Amino acid sequence: MRSVGWGMILLSVLAGPLTSAAAEFSLTSPTIKDHSTIGNDHVFNGFGCTGQNVSPHLQWEHAPKDTKSFALTVYDPDAPTGSGWWHWVIFNIAPTVASLPAGAGKPDSPSAPQGSIQSMTDFGQSGYGGPCPPPGDKPHRYIFTLYALKVDQLPLKSEASGAMVGYYLKQNALAKTSFTGMYGR
Repeated sequence: MRSVGWGMILLSVLAGPLTSAAAEFSLTSPTIKDHSTIGNDHVFNGFGCTGQNVSPHLQWEHAPKDTKSFALTVYDPDAPTGSGWWHWVIFNIAPTVASLPAGAGKPDSPSAPQGSIQSMTDFGQSGYGGPCPPPGDKPHRYIFTLYALKVDQLPLKSEASGAMVGYYLKQNALAKTSFTGMYGR
């Protein structure tokens, strides 16, 4: 009888986390798998690159229940600038949105979420700018990060730099999730 009692306790301890664990906040893309090569559809068209420069379809799930808005960044920490390279910054995405369709990275696109703001990238313009590392560099990492925020809106305009948006994101994040695409030429 004594061993059955300890067995039941052990079983309840082991089973407890399985039944109460919440699903993890996640960001995925059907066209860019984590740590895989980014296809030409999403590569920049300029600076010697000849891609289509279409932002990828992105989807997310299991955001924290207190999420009041989302923001997404795409950042290349391997750019030879000393400070990386901001490829896309979009924020003030409503908490009811759970995906961005391909092409939403064009600031004038009707597929960008209503009320969202796409701010300045290191290309000197707003909207999505795909990978285009220098020829001969090892493949660069392009980190797609989605932030669940505790505020309805960030108090920024489309002229805000990626670094400024990043500052506000760090101050207001409830959670974040990322995946990394790779590209070299």
